[in-house]
Amino acid sequence: MEKIWLKNYQEGVPAEINPDAYGSLVEIFEEACKKYGDKPSFVNMGETLSFKELQEKSRNVAAFFQSELGLKKGDRVAIMMPNLLQYPVTLFGILQAGLTVVNVNPLYTARELEEQLIDCGSIAIVVLANFAHVVQQVQKKTSLKHIIVTEVGDLFLWSKSILINWVVKTIKKMVPDWHIPGFISFKNVIKKGSQYSFQKPLIQSEDLAFLQYTGGTTSSRVKGVMLTHRNMVANVEQATTWLVPIVTLGKEIIITALPLYHIFSLTANCLTFMRIGALNVLITNPRDMSTFIKELKRYPFTAITGVNTLFNALLNQPDFKKLDFSHLIISLGGGMAVQRAVAERWKKVTGTVLLEAYGLTETSPAVCINPFNLTDYNGSIGLPVSSTEVSIRDNNGQELPIGEAGELWIRGPQVTKGYWNKSKETEESLTEGWVHSGDIATIDKEGYVRIVDRKKDMILVSGFNVNPNEVEDIIALMPEVKEVAVVGYPNGTYGECVKAFIVKKDPLLTSEAVIAHCRKQLTGYKVPKEIEFRNELPKTAVGKILRRALREKVD
Repeated sequence: MEKIWLKNYQEGVPAEINPDAYGSLVEIFEEACKKYGDKPSFVNMGETLSFKELQEKSRNVAAFFQSELGLKKGDRVAIMMPNLLQYPVTLFGILQAGLTVVNVNPLYTARELEEQLIDCGSIAIVVLANFAHVVQQVQKKTSLKHIIVTEVGDLFLWSKSILINWVVKTIKKMVPDWHIPGFISFKNVIKKGSQYSFQKPLIQSEDLAFLQYTGGTTSSRVKGVMLTHRNMVANVEQATTWLVPIVTLGKEIIITALPLYHIFSLTANCLTFMRIGALNVLITNPRDMSTFIKELKRYPFTAITGVNTLFNALLNQPDFKKLDFSHLIISLGGGMAVQRAVAERWKKVTGTVLLEAYGLTETSPAVCINPFNLTDYNGSIGLPVSSTEVSIRDNNGQELPIGEAGELWIRGPQVTKGYWNKSKETEESLTEGWVHSGDIATIDKEGYVRIVDRKKDMILVSGFNVNPNEVEDIIALMPEVKEVAVVGYPNGTYGECVKAFIVKKDPLLTSEAVIAHCRKQLTGYKVPKEIEFRNELPKTAVGKILRRALREKVD
C-alpha cells in the first residue's frame, strides 16, 4: 500500500528512521546518562534517582550478575515487581550485562508464573518480597537458580527505607510469609556489585533484549515474543521522532501509572522518555486514587500515558479536576480503544486532547499514533509511525482497497522475529516480515487507521490480553463442568470483560463456585465477571464450540 499517511505527518516527523542508529538499547541508555547526568530520571514515593545514580546502581546489578552469579550473555532474567525504583535499576542492569529481560506480572498465580518460567527458562528472578511466596511455590519446578528479593523501600534513604519496609510488612501486612533458602537481598546485590569490575559485553543488534509474554495473535496459550535490541531501538526512535516537534529535551515529566512490565509503558515511558531526558514519576499502585492524585499534585507533569479505564477513573475523582494542567502537552491512550465520551471529558477537564495510539507486543509495540497537533479526538488509532507499512488484507492475504475492512497487517523494523521456541505459531502470525494483527481495521484516504473488530478470540481487558483457551482450561478442571466456552463482552469500564458459558455436569454448581475456583488459578483481570449456564453450547458440524455465536448473543 502506498504510504498515503505521510502527507499528514506533523512537521518535523520524518518518513523513515534509522533502526541502526544505535547498536543496542544500552547505547541509548549510556548516551542519556552522559547527556543528562545530574538530572532526575525516575522518582517514586518522593525518592529520586538521577541519571548518574541510575547508571551506577544498574552497573552494580550488571556486575553482580556477571561476577557473583556467573550469568552469561543471552541468559534470561525475570523481573516480577510493580513500578518501583528497583525496576529500572534492574532492567538496565540486565541489559548492560547482555542478558535478556523477561517481564512477569507480579499478580500472577503460581500456576501462571510456573508456566511462563518453564517456557522461557529463566535462571534468575528479581521479585518484590510481597510476591516471593508465589516464587517459593514454583522454584523447584523451574530452572531458577538465583532468587533476588527486594522490599519496597530498598532504594530509599536509610531511615525512610527502614520505616517503609516495616509499615508494608507489619502495619499493612502486605507481605505473606515466605521461605526461600539461599535467596539474595537486592540491597546486597547493589552493595556487592559495587565491589566488582563490570566487563562490558559485546551486544549486537540482533541479540534478544526482551522475551515479552503475551496472549498474542495466535491461539497458543503462553508465548514469549522475541524482541531484539534492533526491534526496540527502532521503536524508541519511531516514538522519539513523533515527540521531538513538541517536547523540550531534558525538561519533560511523564506520569507512569501503567506497569512497566507492560510493553506499552515499557517502551513509551521507560525507554522513550528516558531517551529524551525526561523524569518518570512512577506510580506503584494507581488504584489507590487518593495517593495517586497527591503524587500528580506534586509534579508539573507534561505527559501522561494510560488506558481508557485509567483516564475514566481519574475523571471520576473530584480532586483530579482541581489539579494544575497548565504544563500538560501529551495525553496518550493505548492498550485498548479510548472511548469518545472519556476523551471529550478529558479535554474539558485538562484542556488537552486525549490521543489514541495502537500497538502489539509483536511490534515493540508502536504501530500507529495520532499526531500531537490534533485539536480534537478523532476516533482513529492514528497514522502509521515512521518506517512502518500497514496493509488491510482479506482472508486470503490479498490487499483490500482504501475504505474496506480487513485484517491489519504490519511490517517494519520494530516487528518481532517470532515467538520463543514456537515455530508453528511464528509461521501462523508472520508472512514475509508482515505480522498479522488479528484486528479488523479500515484505512481512509488520509491514512488514518480505525479498528472496527477483532478477528481472533482474544479478549482485551483494560489493555491486557486474555486468552479464552486459558480460562476455559481452568474452568474445565472442575469436575462439575461438562462443557465451557469463554468470550469477551463490551464493558464501559474495562473495554471488554470475560464471560463464561457453562454446561453443568453437576446441577448444584454455582456461579460463585466457578469464580472462586478461577481466582485461585488466574490473575484478577482474567477471572470471569459473568457466568451463564446453558443446557448446550452452539457447535460446528464437527463439534467445535462456536465462540462467535456466543459473542454475538452477548453483544
